[in-house]
Amino acid sequence: MTLAHTGGTTEAARAALAAARAARAEELDRWLTGLLAKAAEAAAPPGDAAEPSPAGGTGGGPADDGLLDGIALVAVGSHARRELTPGGDLDLVLLHRDRAGIAEIADRLWYPIWDSGPRLDHSVRTVAEAREVARTDMKAALGLLSARLIAGDPGLAAELRTAVPADWRADARRRLGELAELCRARWEAQGELAFLLEPDLKEAHGGLRDVQVMQAVGASWVASAPDARVRAAHDLLLDVRHALHEVTGRSSDRLVLQEQEAVARLLAMLDADQLLRATTEAARTVTHAGELLWRRVERFRAPRRAPGGGVERRPVGDGAVEQDGEVVLARNADLKDPALLLRVAAAAAHAGLPLAPATVDRLAEHAALPTAPWPAAARDALVSLLGAGPAAIGVWEALDQAGVVTRLLPDWERVRNRPQRNPFHRYTVDRHLVEAAAGAAALTREVARPDLLLVGALLHDIGKGWPGDHSVSGAVVTRDLAARLGFPPGDVDVLEALVRHHLLLPEAATRRDITDPATVEAVIAAVASVPGREREIVELLAAIAVADGQATGPSAWGTWKGRQVAELARRAIAALSGGTPPPPPALPPEQLALIRHDGAAVRVAGTRITIAAPDRAGLLWQAAGILALHRLAVRTARTVSAASPGAAAANGGTAVLDFTAVPEYGTPPDPAALEADLRRMLADRLDVAGRLERRARSVRVRPGVTVAPPRVTIVPGASDISTVIEVRAHDRPGLLWRIGRALGSLGLQVRGAQVDTLGAEAVDVFYVVDAAGRPLGDDPATLSEVREKVLEALG
Repeated sequence: MTLAHTGGTTEAARAALAAARAARAEELDRWLTGLLAKAAEAAAPPGDAAEPSPAGGTGGGPADDGLLDGIALVAVGSHARRELTPGGDLDLVLLHRDRAGIAEIADRLWYPIWDSGPRLDHSVRTVAEAREVARTDMKAALGLLSARLIAGDPGLAAELRTAVPADWRADARRRLGELAELCRARWEAQGELAFLLEPDLKEAHGGLRDVQVMQAVGASWVASAPDARVRAAHDLLLDVRHALHEVTGRSSDRLVLQEQEAVARLLAMLDADQLLRATTEAARTVTHAGELLWRRVERFRAPRRAPGGGVERRPVGDGAVEQDGEVVLARNADLKDPALLLRVAAAAAHAGLPLAPATVDRLAEHAALPTAPWPAAARDALVSLLGAGPAAIGVWEALDQAGVVTRLLPDWERVRNRPQRNPFHRYTVDRHLVEAAAGAAALTREVARPDLLLVGALLHDIGKGWPGDHSVSGAVVTRDLAARLGFPPGDVDVLEALVRHHLLLPEAATRRDITDPATVEAVIAAVASVPGREREIVELLAAIAVADGQATGPSAWGTWKGRQVAELARRAIAALSGGTPPPPPALPPEQLALIRHDGAAVRVAGTRITIAAPDRAGLLWQAAGILALHRLAVRTARTVSAASPGAAAANGGTAVLDFTAVPEYGTPPDPAALEADLRRMLADRLDVAGRLERRARSVRVRPGVTVAPPRVTIVPGASDISTVIEVRAHDRPGLLWRIGRALGSLGLQVRGAQVDTLGAEAVDVFYVVDAAGRPLGDDPATLSEVREKVLEALG
């Protein structure tokens, strides 16, 4: 049957294809039933022949006069599922109970099929032989699990349909492991259907073969059979395959570029892009469901717990708990908290664990989402999620499949599943953006604002969902999105500039002479739209260029291009040099009131903790140690001491420490207990180091995601009165205490500090002096010792 599209909707076109497959299945069944009856009659001994009944049909039935007694024709594969497309193969098994003359019956059955044209895969077996083959041949097992009687002895077919699944279930632990290995090899060879410009609809990862595998796993009773969403995705891919066979007249399952427009027309779609978006959507649905299924299989195949062992739950973040290798909601999680969803997602990514499917569903259905402008906690959780690097991709995909991403970022819908008809690009637009953000996480040590880098990387191609130059339209979209995310106006300007100019450095570096002053001037002129932030923007653009290029594909980024971009950025930053470090923070009235007290004063107000005390060595890191003891994660820290310009007259030798700290998980600590411990520390009546070490020994360490190594930089010329040490590291409990203790062990005093945690990245700057109150000087050995000591503390 050949179909020609004559207008109408996509739904109508697809219904016509499904009807054609069903009609073909019925026609084939009738034809094969007649062939089997004729073959049995012709092979019968003289005098035994009788007129066969047409009762076999599509379900088989008792044979008249015993002609078909003890034989059954069974379909396996696509015809068994009534999914045979025009280019599909017939796969048939002739079952028998040691029937005399079975070879002659088989010959009289197979030859007419061969003569009629369909490609045929056939076998003749007893039930015992079929079971034995299924135990050793995975392809045969998968086919026999879906066996369907066409004609002949229904009891014989029922015996096969009962025995093969029972064998499959009995040996599921071994067979599913074997099936997983075969799938991984196939995925490696065929690639991921969702991100291929010319995918194999059947064999690629996320294709029709994977749904058949999921049905086989369901037959083992280890996991559920494919749900309605997967079945719908399968039907779409099957329709595309059917249309491809109709268009080409061939059996190839690869959707090549030159056939895509014709296939789209047959399916009543607008164009090839709509076809690819629909195919991508279906493939991603199948792939994601497959990942969940294989996690179930892995748990099934893992060593069983001892009886009575129970289910262990371990906190991995505020509102998030690890259970059975997945992250689930904590019992006290507040679904009304607009930051909860992203915070739990970030906790899962940083723990290197998937979100449990039920948790994703519950969050998608019941969790409050941040409204514009987002609160800082929600924005920080988004940055933390992106900062997890490659581990964030799977978590993001889980949220995307649940429909959460487009609710958080409505503009995401325009780039979701959008194909890129460019051989350099290996992903759809949305996946490319997520890959770029994940790659940017490895570059957060290179920039002053990791949060702007990660969000800029996530949005750099957001304009590809709009007409015109994607950099220009993307800048407009980004301005609205950045404001929605709650960034302050200055940061909104920077993000807009990053998206507008994300191609500036790679294009200039590869198309212009970077030694020509005019090239550097052009770069500087482009970033001048945000006065005072030019150096920061160039730094961020250089990092985004790397992340963008690497996420595009190996042909889009290489060593030479990387060197050119880095050198151009260096020249532009050198031309923009001359800035000074930010001044120390001014003392607000509440801090001035604190330092009027004699001795020490402590004020705890929500997440804000302020300490005023006589200035002394180690005060900062000892206070940070107390916060760590109370399971508080330091988000920001500022110090003002008597040595700080403009502060000496106000505080007369008193140091003011101003912290913002949030619970690592669970409820905040009792403010009275926290204040009491801070006062005990100030009175030298608390062994901070000892208690922290005891806590560290009690924590079970679980490997999480791989993060970039910490970086310690001594910034030359940043201050005339102190040595400036910048530390970049992955945030973790007690980080500030470790750094401060390392500096203190070298006899150094911290005269000022600016500590920020941006997402999962700590960006800490310390102004230090030696015991005599002087900068450390330029001695390489001394500076190297400082660097190594801090790195050792971070290790």
